Amino acid sequence: MPPMDVLADLVARGLVQDSTDLDALGARLAGGPITLYWGCDPTAESLHIGNLIGILVLRRFAEAGHSPLALAGGATGMIGDPSGKSDERNLLEPDVLARNLAGIAEQLGRLSGVPLVDNREWTAEVRLLDFLRDTGKHVTVNQMTAKESVRARMADGDGISYTEFSYMLLQAHDYLSLHRSRGCELQVGGSDQWGNITMGVDLIRKVAGAQVHAVTWPLLTRSDGKKFGKSADGSVWLSAERTSPYQLHQYFVQVPDADVRRMLLWFTMLPVETCQALADEHAAEPAARRGQRRLAREVTALVHGEAAAASAEAAAAVLFGAEPEGLPGEVFEALETEIATTELAEERLAAGIDPVELFAEVGVASSRGDARRALDQGSLYLNNRRLAPGGDPVGRADLRAGRYLLLRKGKRTYHLVRTRSPRV
Repeated sequence: MPPMDVLADLVARGLVQDSTDLDALGARLAGGPITLYWGCDPTAESLHIGNLIGILVLRRFAEAGHSPLALAGGATGMIGDPSGKSDERNLLEPDVLARNLAGIAEQLGRLSGVPLVDNREWTAEVRLLDFLRDTGKHVTVNQMTAKESVRARMADGDGISYTEFSYMLLQAHDYLSLHRSRGCELQVGGSDQWGNITMGVDLIRKVAGAQVHAVTWPLLTRSDGKKFGKSADGSVWLSAERTSPYQLHQYFVQVPDADVRRMLLWFTMLPVETCQALADEHAAEPAARRGQRRLAREVTALVHGEAAAASAEAAAAVLFGAEPEGLPGEVFEALETEIATTELAEERLAAGIDPVELFAEVGVASSRGDARRALDQGSLYLNNRRLAPGGDPVGRADLRAGRYLLLRKGKRTYHLVRTRSPRV
């Protein structure tokens, strides 16, 4: 992508809400590579799905030949940003912060190839009087209290501490420091950061006499009114340990039809034209859910890789009744993280096991009597095939991927059996 096209691409994707001067920025981008940065919050050892917008914006700039940086607020993370929050966050201890930064650095490198910088590098040794003289004197309290997030906190509850109130000064200082040390000319972020970002633009103009730029994207809320990035169980994380590839896949499979177009444009690296065509195809036949399935596949592949995306997709199909014939072990490993699993000695299958006994033993049925009634009613399934009364016992031939049995009672009660080989 030529450098002059990245801004047009962001506009076409609906990823520009606020900007200092789009024409001036476009001219600067056309003149050659630019250094830019996006800041992320190190309050957890993983980024969440809302952060993926920022990661992909940096990746789009990198692929256009620019030099993006991700800034983790090692210093500001110990203070907290009042933007969009009703309570002051807990301050982070150094060991927790170090662990969080390590996790974030790994994710950024894997997902975008963009390096991570920590603002403690230039903040830790700053003396208070120097900071007040060199930064604080250029910003008025009127500017700081004009922020809606600050006014809201001052009016409600316990107010806002000076610690958190100072966050915007430190963020402005970050922009100035990166401008001086790396020639940074653009800061990007979510629209809730507009006030903080423009304070940095203004500080650089006053201190360095330079014109720099700012661009923010809209905050994403779902069309059904729910906060984007939240599931029934909490936040949707980019870490497989916190949100499995299957759960991530399912989150996007279940987005409302009205969100498909915007999410394809924002959360995938597909060309704009492809996103629009997919969204149009989906709008013409929403019941087929082709838009959600493509979206889920693209996002899961971006975050966890093609193999994990394929396994998540296959696991979802199995849990909706597809027969697990010929599927690799990775699909069953994905299922293990999502449904109850019992281990069974493989030698017990040599002589065969009565299905009634097996279903009762692993707890799919509450008792042998319950299992017998379910079998007679045609509601017991092995590997998504209905079992018939008087049929064959469950044996080694029923194993899938060499060691798995998928049991089901009724439409939605699934249980996985994983065999173990005898000890040698």
